[in-house]
Amino acid sequence: MSQGKLIVISGASGVGKGTVLGLMMEKRKDLSFSVSATTREPRPGEVEGQHYFFVTTERFLEMIDQDAFLEYDKHNACYYGTPRAQVEQKRQQGHVLLDIEPKGAEMVRRAVPDAVLIFIMPPSMEDLERRLRGRGDTPEEQISMRLERAKWEMEQRFWYDHVVVNDDANRCAQEILTIIGE
Repeated sequence: MSQGKLIVISGASGVGKGTVLGLMMEKRKDLSFSVSATTREPRPGEVEGQHYFFVTTERFLEMIDQDAFLEYDKHNACYYGTPRAQVEQKRQQGHVLLDIEPKGAEMVRRAVPDAVLIFIMPPSMEDLERRLRGRGDTPEEQISMRLERAKWEMEQRFWYDHVVVNDDANRCAQEILTIIGE
């Protein structure tokens, strides 16, 4: 049996990645989502193995030494990474989706050269800011930081295989499904 594709999805905070990925998975049952490992504490409602694999910093560092991650990075004093074994196992059953940042996407490109890298863009910076503010869950100082980070992330889109604008979540999801193919 052939392996499924590894599809990396990146885009700035607020661009709608979660919504688009959810729509894609509703339409295609051969897609599965890769669950990341993290050293941060679980938030209310998060389920071990569904939202993240919650591990200690010591365990995470051991996993780095064991080359157990396709990619990993540190944000806000917490580590995040994609467990290699989980991705390989899920690829035996179908295509695997990763929602990761550009630094992680670069690491995946080196580890899995045939991975398909897709960057989701907002229609405009104004629209992205409107989405971030509209969530109502992001403090003002974080909105500014996320918008600055978004500028850098969007500059990285040029080395991705595909760039898709999310001006409509259903259309965006369908465009990515067309890119993925069978």
